[in-house]
Amino acid sequence: MDIEQGWCRGEQELAQLRRINTALAWLPRFRVSNRITPLAIQALLRASQLGSVIKTAKHGLRIETSSVYVDGCAPVAVRIIRPAGKAKGLVIDIHGGGWVIGNAQMDDDRNVAMVQECNVTVVSIDYRLAVSTPIQGLMEDCLAATRYFLSESCKEFAGLPVIMVGESAGGHLAAATLSALKEWPDLLRRISGAVLYYGVYDMTGTPSVHAAGHETLVLDGPGMVEALRTLTPGLSDEERRQPPLSPLYGDFTDFPPALMFVGEIDPLLDDTRHMADRWKASADVEVHLLPESPHGFIHLPTAMAGRVLEYSREWITRKIEGPIRSASTPAPE
Repeated sequence: MDIEQGWCRGEQELAQLRRINTALAWLPRFRVSNRITPLAIQALLRASQLGSVIKTAKHGLRIETSSVYVDGCAPVAVRIIRPAGKAKGLVIDIHGGGWVIGNAQMDDDRNVAMVQECNVTVVSIDYRLAVSTPIQGLMEDCLAATRYFLSESCKEFAGLPVIMVGESAGGHLAAATLSALKEWPDLLRRISGAVLYYGVYDMTGTPSVHAAGHETLVLDGPGMVEALRTLTPGLSDEERRQPPLSPLYGDFTDFPPALMFVGEIDPLLDDTRHMADRWKASADVEVHLLPESPHGFIHLPTAMAGRVLEYSREWITRKIEGPIRSASTPAPE
């Protein structure tokens, strides 16, 4: 996977990115070392969202918060954004935040853009957080919600193509959900594609995680291995490698096509590289390595980030408008 300079057009854009990276280097790296810091960040996030109501009325969009459940599982909160007219497809979004912070609302801007440009309904899963719930509980939430929206009992989206989208920890949870759906092959084959931004796919740490130095942004690269152990207490490394907890080691048969992005200075670089290599044996995978880009780069105020998100929406539209998967997908030649 080569660095794709085409995403950053010209020295002026590259200089802008370098200035942002220089500023980010002065800030504390995000780390998972205790419960207090994530709780404080989560409180600040919710406070900041109180006054940020998206003006959807002029676009005819509807935002609904609800709870869904399946097969006796605990109810899972979801945030649903619908288009003005009839949706052509369903996007299931799983937010990031290191498993310990974040909520479905934080993805509103990106999800509204998908609703408007791709003519889809977006369901964002408000899974429990790992400050009070084992990470397996977060995986159960995402699987239960996904199974509900793919099931025959959910009439609204019956017959529509479905796309999974996940960022960072959400990338892990999206991939883990796909891996867990192997138990329900008919539901897995309803998913027409997956868009994953710099996810975590090996809970013991890939080589780039183990080798990460202080030059990586914006995660605490040197502390990531211990953070992954903190999030999975009581497990050996061998147990942490078991899918779906570590989706990298799962069976990719019948997985949908995928679009993946990762930054050059992200400690999770090898997670995407290795995941793409394994996934390609079963389905088409398009993977992009962004030059001099840190973890979380799609949130930076850069033209490159805008192009990545625009390209993601174009890719989703193509998958939504293409044929719906209904049988085992042969491995690409």
